[in-house]
Amino acid sequence: MPDSGVTPGGLLRGKRGLIMGVANERSLAWGIARTAAAHGALLALSYPNEAVGRRVRNLAPELGAVELLECDVGSDADLDRMVAALSRFWPDKPIDFVVHAVSYSDKTELVGPYLQTSRRNFALALDLSCYSFTAVAQRIAPLMRNGGSLLTLTYLGSERVVPHYNVMGVAKAALEASVRYLAVDLGRQNIRVNAISAGPVKTLASSGVSGMRHLIKWAEINAPLRRNTTIDDVGRAALSLISDLGQGITGEIVHVDNGYNIVGMVAIDEALRSAPVLVEIGQQLERQKEATAEALEKGDGALQQKQEWCPETDYSR
Repeated sequence: MPDSGVTPGGLLRGKRGLIMGVANERSLAWGIARTAAAHGALLALSYPNEAVGRRVRNLAPELGAVELLECDVGSDADLDRMVAALSRFWPDKPIDFVVHAVSYSDKTELVGPYLQTSRRNFALALDLSCYSFTAVAQRIAPLMRNGGSLLTLTYLGSERVVPHYNVMGVAKAALEASVRYLAVDLGRQNIRVNAISAGPVKTLASSGVSGMRHLIKWAEINAPLRRNTTIDDVGRAALSLISDLGQGITGEIVHVDNGYNIVGMVAIDEALRSAPVLVEIGQQLERQKEATAEALEKGDGALQQKQEWCPETDYSR
C-alpha cells in the first residue's frame, strides 16, 4: 500500500467509488485505487473486455472487497448495465466519486505526423477518450445524491505538441474542455469535476506512444523536482480531489508532473545532460522513417492493423 499519511480507513471511509481503467499494476488507475482503498473507500472497478478482466481479477484482492464490472465505454448499453449493477451492489446508497482513466487510439497512428490522422481513428479516439467521460457523467450524476467528485486523467500533450502523441493530444484537449463544461452543469448538484494531468509514466497504455521511454527520461532531467512521476504521486493527488479535502475545487486541470509543465526552456546545464537523449531520439526517428518507407514499398498490411483496445489513460503514460 502507498504511504497514505493517515491511518487506513481515513479520508474516504464509508464513501463509495467507481474506478474505470485499471489495466495492470502499473496503471495510474491502480495507483488511485490503492490509495482510495487505503483510505477506507468501498470500490467498484470496471474493465473493457475479458483479456483485461483477467488481470483486474488478479489484482482486486489487494483492495479488499471490490465489485468488478465489464464495461465497454463505447457502448451505451454497456454503460447502462454498469450503472444498473452499481445500484444493485449498493442499494439505496449514493456513489461519492468516479475516476475515469480510459483512452484509446490506434497504435499505428501514434507514429509519424498528426497530419496523417485518419477520419476513422479521429472519431474513435474522441469517442473513447473524451465523450466517454460525459457519457459516464450523464448516468452517474443521478446516483450522486449527496454530491460527489468526477475525476479524469489527461496529459500535457493536450496543451503542447508532444512527438507521436498526435490525435491523443486533440482528444485530451477536448476532454479538458469537457471538464470545465461539466463542472458548470453539475456544480448546482454539488458534484465537482476535475482532471489530473500526470507526467509521463510507463504504463500499458503509454507503451503505444512511440518513444515513450525518451519522454520519460526527458521529463526526469528537466522537471524542477528532477524525478519521474509515479502512480502513487497520482494516487495521492487524486485522493485530495475525490475526498472532502477537495470540496472547493472544481473545473481544474491539476498537473502532477514534478513541475515539468512550468518549464519553458531547458537550463544550459541540463541541456548538456539532455544531449545524449536527443541524439538517441533522432536516431530512433530515422529508423522509424526507414522502416515505414520500406513497409509502404512492400505494401505491408501490418501498418493498417488495429491495436486491441486497452483502458487507461491516459496515454500520459
